[in-house]
Amino acid sequence: MPISSHLWVACSMRTKKDSDTHPCAQRTLRRVCQRCVDRFSRMDAIFIEDNPMRMQLSQQAAERLGQSELVIITERVDDVAFLIGQMVKMGLPEVLDHHIPRHWTQRGLSWGWTAVIWLAYIVTEGDHRKVSMETSLTGMHHTLSRLTAQAIEPLDFRDDRLSHLLKHLSKPTYWHQIERELNARSIEIYDLSQDVIRCDATTVSGDHEVTAEGLLQFGQSKDDPTRPQIKVMMGSLDPLGMPLSTDVLSGERADDGLYIPIMERLRTGLKTTGLLFVGDCKMSAFETRAYLARHHDFYLSPLPLTGTTAEAMDAWLTEGVTKGEAGELERILRTNDRGHEVLAAEGYEFERTCGAPVDEAEWSERVLVVRSPMHANQQAAGLEKRLRHAETKLAALTPPRGRGKRQITDEATLMEAIDLVLTEHRVDGLLSVAWEKEVEQKTQYVGRGRGSLSREKRVIQTTRSHITHIARQENKIADLSQRFGWKAFVTNAVQKRLSLQDAVLCYRNAYRVERIFNRLKSRVHIAPLFVKLNDQIEGLTYLLTLGVRVLTVTEFVLRRSLEQAQASLPGLHPENKQKVTDKPTAERILKAFSDVSLTIIKNAAGEEILRRLTPLSGVQEDILQRLGLGTALYRQLEIQEMRN
Repeated sequence: MPISSHLWVACSMRTKKDSDTHPCAQRTLRRVCQRCVDRFSRMDAIFIEDNPMRMQLSQQAAERLGQSELVIITERVDDVAFLIGQMVKMGLPEVLDHHIPRHWTQRGLSWGWTAVIWLAYIVTEGDHRKVSMETSLTGMHHTLSRLTAQAIEPLDFRDDRLSHLLKHLSKPTYWHQIERELNARSIEIYDLSQDVIRCDATTVSGDHEVTAEGLLQFGQSKDDPTRPQIKVMMGSLDPLGMPLSTDVLSGERADDGLYIPIMERLRTGLKTTGLLFVGDCKMSAFETRAYLARHHDFYLSPLPLTGTTAEAMDAWLTEGVTKGEAGELERILRTNDRGHEVLAAEGYEFERTCGAPVDEAEWSERVLVVRSPMHANQQAAGLEKRLRHAETKLAALTPPRGRGKRQITDEATLMEAIDLVLTEHRVDGLLSVAWEKEVEQKTQYVGRGRGSLSREKRVIQTTRSHITHIARQENKIADLSQRFGWKAFVTNAVQKRLSLQDAVLCYRNAYRVERIFNRLKSRVHIAPLFVKLNDQIEGLTYLLTLGVRVLTVTEFVLRRSLEQAQASLPGLHPENKQKVTDKPTAERILKAFSDVSLTIIKNAAGEEILRRLTPLSGVQEDILQRLGLGTALYRQLEIQEMRN
C-alpha cells in the first residue's frame, strides 16, 4: 500500500518579467505546480491526491524516501548559468579580484564574484536597481551557490555593498587596469585581430538635478535635449565590436576633445603601432589627426563641411562629376544579401601635405572623394519631397477670393512669405514664382438705408497680390542632383595598407560601434539611471559595458564557429520554427536558454535528496559546445540519483 506523505512546495521561481510569473507564485501555493510534477513523472514515483496541498508517494518512492516531510524548491536557471560560465571563461571574476583590493576585514563574496553575479542578473532582467538584485537572490540561491562554488548570503548583495563595488569601479587606477587585462585576455583567448579600432560617443539621459560639479549636464543630444545627460566615449575592436575602453564625462562636453585621451589608453594597452582608428567627422579634427600621425598610427574619417573643407569641396565635386562623365572614377563593388554584386560607391583620391605645429614634422594624407549611389538616390528623393511641399505651401499663400480666405494685399509681404517658404524647405533658387497685382473695385452707397438715383455713392478698391505661376528650375535641379551622394574622407594610411575600396567598406561598418550603444540602452537599460552620485554613475556605466562585452564576445565566437563549420542553428526564431541562421544574435542566444529550471527535493532535515534540471535541447547543447562551455556547465547543478 502506498504511504501518504506531506510534500510542502516552495516554488521560488525567479520571474523573467512581471507577465511571466510562475503559476505557483500566482496561486500562492494553493496547488502543486504542474510543471514541477511533470518534471518528476519520469520517475514513475509520484502522483497527486485530490487535496491540493497533499501528495501521495508510490511504493517505490516510499521505500527510497521513507515517511518524511519533503520540500520541493524550483529555481529558474535559464541563461544565468550560461552568462556566468561565459564570464568565467573570459576571466572576469579573476581580473576584478586582481585589481580591486579586498579589505582584510571583508567577509563574504569577493568583488569579482559579486560583480559577475550582479551582471548576470542585469543582462538577464535588464534592471540595474540594487534593491532588485537583493530580492532576486532568494529565488536563485541554490543555483548560484553551485555555479560559483561560493557561499552566498543575502548580505553579499545589500545596497551598501553594491555601492562600494561601483565606487571601486569608478576609480581610474582600478578601471584602466581592469580594461587592459580583459582586453589582453580576450585577444589571446579568442584569437582576435587588433588592426581596426572604432571610436564614438553617445549620451545617456537621466532625471537628475543639475549641479555645477555633477556629471549630468544639459548638452547637445539626439535622445532628449530637455533632460540632463552624461557623455559616454568608447573605443571598440573590429570586427566583433567589443568595447575596449570607456570614458564617462559630463554631458555638456563636445566630442572633439574626447578622442585623444581614449586613443592614448588604447595605444598603451594594446602595445602596438600601426592601428587604424575609424570615427565620424568629429574625429577628423586637426589635433587628433596630428596626434595619430605623430605616433605612427592611422586614421580614417569623413571631413566635415566646415572651414576650408567647405571651400574646397566645391572644386572636388566638380572634378568628381567631370571624372564620372569621362568614366574615370574607380568603381567599388560589394556582394549583397542575395549574393549579387552591386555598385557600392565610386570615387577618386589625391594626396596632400598637412602642416604640423611648430617643431613637428609634416605628414602626407590621402583625400578620398567618394560618391554613394544609394545616398544620392536618398538625397534626390528628399529634394523631390521638399519641392512638392514647397509648391503646395506657395500655392496656399494666395487662395482664391472667398469667405474666410485671407488675402495678401502688400507685395512686400508676399515676397517675404515666398522667401520664407523657399528657405524653410531648402529649395531657394530651385523654384521660380510669378505673381501679379489684382485690383477689384466695388461701388457702395454712402451711409445706411435704401439706395436711390440721387443718393451719394463711393467706389471701394481692394488690392491683392496673386501667385500666377510656380515653375521648377530644371537645369539647376539637374546640376544639384549631380552633386548628390558625395563625401570626402581623409586617411594617412598608404594605398597598400588601405585601398580606396577597403576604406569605403571599412567605414560602412560603423554600425558595429552603434550596436554597443544600442545594447547599452536597450538590453542592459542604462537609462534611466537609478544612481545619483558621480562615482556611482561612473561605476555603473563601466559595469554595464562589461555586460555588453560579454554579449559581443558570445555572439562573435558563436558566429565564427558556425562559419568555420559551415553550419547553422535552428529554433532561434519562435515566429518561424523552420528558420535556420548562421548569424545568431546574442539576444536570441540567451532567449534559447529560457525555461531551464532546477528542481530540488529536500527532506525535513534540509538535506538535498535530488536535483533535477530541465533536459537541455539539442540547440542548447550545440551552443554550449561551440562556445567551449560544455554541457557540464548545466549538468553540475544536478544530483541524478535519489538518496535514501
